[in-house]
Amino acid sequence: MIRFSQAALKKVDELRSKYPTREACLLPVLHLAQKEFGYISLEAMEYIAELIDISPAKVYGVATFYIMYNRKPMGKYHIQVCKNISCNLSGSEDVLKEIKSILKIDKGETTKDNMFTLSTVECLGACGFGPVVQINDDYHEQVTKDKIREIIEELKKK
Repeated sequence: MIRFSQAALKKVDELRSKYPTREACLLPVLHLAQKEFGYISLEAMEYIAELIDISPAKVYGVATFYIMYNRKPMGKYHIQVCKNISCNLSGSEDVLKEIKSILKIDKGETTKDNMFTLSTVECLGACGFGPVVQINDDYHEQVTKDKIREIIEELKKK
């Protein structure tokens, strides 16, 4: 049975007190759940619904609408490559091919050692600095094939 830690439960209480309605605190509680559990499972959605007293359908609708909530376990490093036109024109497709070649995975897949998960996203909001790659919470701008190879090699050492 999935449950928040005591620290996370305290944070949920704080969040509930900051928002005018139960529904309003759903996004930050989903973020907290993802941080705590690694991803948002159906079990986690049901738990959150019970915890903040809203319908499981509402939690499911929100959790599946936003791409920032992972619905399956992810690798230690989630590599997201921007595929928007600005990044594409700057070479994101070449960077994506390089990542696939290095890690031997395709988008939507995780390496066998659970170290890396590869995704493409529509826009990372840094169009003037493409190609852009987000790895967990870190942005990498003007990424080249050589630069992404260096980044991945550094991450493998951690």
